[in-house]
Amino acid sequence: MSEGTGSIMSASEGEEVPQPFSVTIGATVPTGFEHTAAEEVHEKIGAVARVSKDRGRIYFEITTDNLPKVHHLKSVDNLFVVVEYYENYQFKDSKEEALLDLQQLAPTLPWTNALEVWKMNNSIKKKRNRRRGAGSSKPKTSSDASEPVKLQVEPETLQEKDEQEDACAEQEEDPQTEQDSEIQEQAENKPLKFRVTCNRAGDKHSFTSNDAARDFGGSVQEFFQWKADMTKFEVEVLLNIHNNEVVIGIALTEESLHRRNITHFGPTTLRSTLAYGMLRLCKPQVSDVIVDPMCGTGAIPLEGVIEWTHSFFLSGDNHDMAVSRTVNNINHIVKRRRDGGSASPGLPIDTAQWDLCHLPMRTSSVDIITTDMPFGKRMGSKKKNWDLYPSCLREMARVCRPGTGRAVVLTQDKKCFQKALVRMGGLWRKLHTVWVNVGGLHAGVFVLRRTGANFGTTPEDVREPHRAPESQEEDMQDKV
Repeated sequence: MSEGTGSIMSASEGEEVPQPFSVTIGATVPTGFEHTAAEEVHEKIGAVARVSKDRGRIYFEITTDNLPKVHHLKSVDNLFVVVEYYENYQFKDSKEEALLDLQQLAPTLPWTNALEVWKMNNSIKKKRNRRRGAGSSKPKTSSDASEPVKLQVEPETLQEKDEQEDACAEQEEDPQTEQDSEIQEQAENKPLKFRVTCNRAGDKHSFTSNDAARDFGGSVQEFFQWKADMTKFEVEVLLNIHNNEVVIGIALTEESLHRRNITHFGPTTLRSTLAYGMLRLCKPQVSDVIVDPMCGTGAIPLEGVIEWTHSFFLSGDNHDMAVSRTVNNINHIVKRRRDGGSASPGLPIDTAQWDLCHLPMRTSSVDIITTDMPFGKRMGSKKKNWDLYPSCLREMARVCRPGTGRAVVLTQDKKCFQKALVRMGGLWRKLHTVWVNVGGLHAGVFVLRRTGANFGTTPEDVREPHRAPESQEEDMQDKV
């Protein structure tokens, strides 16, 4: 690329593209993990993220040349570029006047930069799709039938590899470039299809979300002469209203990024973004042994093995179907790496079928334990959790290293877990709790530190006999 005063010349296409400019990117994240996502943004992009008043959103400024890096963030669900932000928008009291203000707002907004970012984002997605299509020449077999049709922002195994591919993408000669340009020219002559999505929170509004989306969308349609289409849209305009905070944006993702790695789902599969947030709370180090003793479909170890390649991950479950799904998901990642030309497609991960209360591991051999425990809703019951949770914490303490070991545990059965934690007070210390929303349920992510006491020297080490050992397998059926 050659750099000029006002534009940059693309070597492959011979066309001028705008010089990088600053824009504000918004991202939805798992509720409760806003600060964790902000840390990742600062670590990978160098931007300082601001947490929104509306929980579950962060905002940060980037220059457009860093746009590809935004899609490598592991803790965000959806991305959008901000058109305009109003910290204290004054809505009129009457419904008619409030909606009229929204109609008059659309023509006054600074759409130019946001639409330019939207075009750049589409170009990035097309180039990635072409590279993946070239890398996988073999037709898909029937075993891939359960894979999602769209994996628009599928993360690669190594961050460095992603950045190198994006850096050289514009320099690659593609035989379809001229054909794509002709198609693009034809498409530019047609009006874009769009829809407006309104997300509203607050009880002091005189209008509904549908009212706002309808009237604001009508004004957008009149201003741009776009065609409204609720399903096959090309541009999704976002109208986010939280009390008096109003954010207008354009979506950069069609599908939530939390589906990026899982192809074989169970009834309670954990979101990949939530799994990544839990792992960041662990602060994995080089050579750490990290275990998920109730892995379900393997969401947590898969996120870990992709991001922290110098740690070793063990995953297991007592149910054979859960183990099978985990293995299939691991194989999918290995295949993706192999098709991408990776010299070492293998992953530092292993999977086993085991009994959580009798793990086949040596005492004090594990650095980190992170897991999603049964809530007692879809899997197990709250009554069974009163026996399961203490036994689980005791066995986790046995295999975890005294003094340095840590655990991050997700559960919605907060009362039961906290009682079990009190019973295991000689083995675990609670550092802090992150409150999250999991499928509409208020759950807690408990960050624990293993005490310095050696296992076998505290009263908590005594294992109480189970009333019905034969029912243990039923107790442990989680996330199948």
